[in-house]
Amino acid sequence: MERLNARLAVLSAHLEVSDPMPAATEPWCKSIAGPLAGNLTIVDERTGKKYQVPVSEEGTVKSIDLKKITSGAHDKGIKLYDPGYLNTAPVRSSVSCTDGDEGTLRYRGYLIEELGESSTFLEVAYLLIYGNLPSQSQLADWEFAVSQHSAVPQGILDIIQSMPHDSHPIGSLASAISVLSLFHPDANPSLSGLDIYKSTQVRDKQIFRILGQAPTIAAAAFLKTAGKPPVLPLSNLSYAENLLYMMESMGNKSYKPNPRLARVLDIIFILHAEHEMNCSTAAARHLASSGVDVYTAIAGAVGAIGGPLHGGATKTVPQMLFEIGTVENIPEFIESVKNKNRKLSGFGHRIYKNYDPRARVVKRLAEEVFSIVGKDPLFEVAVALEKTALSDEYFVKRKLYPNVDFYCGLVYRAMGVPPHFTAVARMAGYLAHWRESLDDPDTKIIRPQQPFSTINVTLVKVRFSAFPRMPGIPLTFPE
Repeated sequence: MERLNARLAVLSAHLEVSDPMPAATEPWCKSIAGPLAGNLTIVDERTGKKYQVPVSEEGTVKSIDLKKITSGAHDKGIKLYDPGYLNTAPVRSSVSCTDGDEGTLRYRGYLIEELGESSTFLEVAYLLIYGNLPSQSQLADWEFAVSQHSAVPQGILDIIQSMPHDSHPIGSLASAISVLSLFHPDANPSLSGLDIYKSTQVRDKQIFRILGQAPTIAAAAFLKTAGKPPVLPLSNLSYAENLLYMMESMGNKSYKPNPRLARVLDIIFILHAEHEMNCSTAAARHLASSGVDVYTAIAGAVGAIGGPLHGGATKTVPQMLFEIGTVENIPEFIESVKNKNRKLSGFGHRIYKNYDPRARVVKRLAEEVFSIVGKDPLFEVAVALEKTALSDEYFVKRKLYPNVDFYCGLVYRAMGVPPHFTAVARMAGYLAHWRESLDDPDTKIIRPQQPFSTINVTLVKVRFSAFPRMPGIPLTFPE
């Protein structure tokens, strides 16, 4: 209780603001502020017809309006071809908002830097999921509920232990979360009906379970790769402290994680908790749209964040810095990058055309960590590499700035934390989007269009007589 009161004293400024955050159409998100609504006039040069397409306050047009534009009776209308969904908005959301030009990230209206400075991960998780910062009593109840659901069924731990010793921790985490649905059939819409998640109590129960058990599962998966048995969490430790305890204590209940390192991990989790419609979050909403249980949706998202193009840079940056070796080798490396012979990991972002706001925070955290655990020569290489790249016109012109992964990999390595723990932090965002999708009247099962193309298609003539005819099955085809 003393620890909670101390945290609440620090959070008092935030706790005064416990009303719901403004809706996504209000100007706390700069990227959607301004007079964007109106009408778009489209002239179809194929037919000479004009079309009026409404533009929303968010600057979006409905694809169904473009479907009305046809060239003739047999034309099914215009479709948007957008590989990678670079300019497609499948949902509206008020969970978070980025401004790539300004280099800002907000959770429910709060700048990420402010939350990292004054909040805890679980408080931020509450903010993301429920839309407002908790009151003192709400925060206490919330932390207690998550803690009470941190114990993992023995069957899940047995499954993790049965996996190969060299199993990728992300694979173990995704598999275990997916199997959780089998332990809670009462919360599976396929078994209990689609209306099951209309119950706030049922929703909250799954949120408590996933947030509470994800660290325990992730730690067990990590310990499995090290040939060690799982360690259960303690009720008197914070979220981040428990992760470090389960990884480091070897089951010694008197072990106390370094509080400064625990706070660093807590802030890193805040930074990674949510980031709009990224690949894994989109995967979670995609799966949830079919009506599957939340565990299956989250497991799919975890699998996506393990991809080398999504969450993989946290691991590749330290490898790159190790290959560079020393500060003296940076000029040669930079030239090889400009000549497209090497890849500069940890720089650039699809959203940010400025410095990733999370990267600034992680850089300061790295300095804190290395002041505790000792210097890492690779950190000096990273700082020098950043300075060199940001003073080079080649990278500045292309708006290539450090992203959150650039320093995060070094921080994880120094703390002995595996990169896959990022998925644990992102559970907050996944659950926020899952909950939001359940209340969104526009939610439909996601089924993108697919224009048929004969590009790269090889037609092969086949003589059906060459195949044996199955008795009683005629080789006829419907018209």
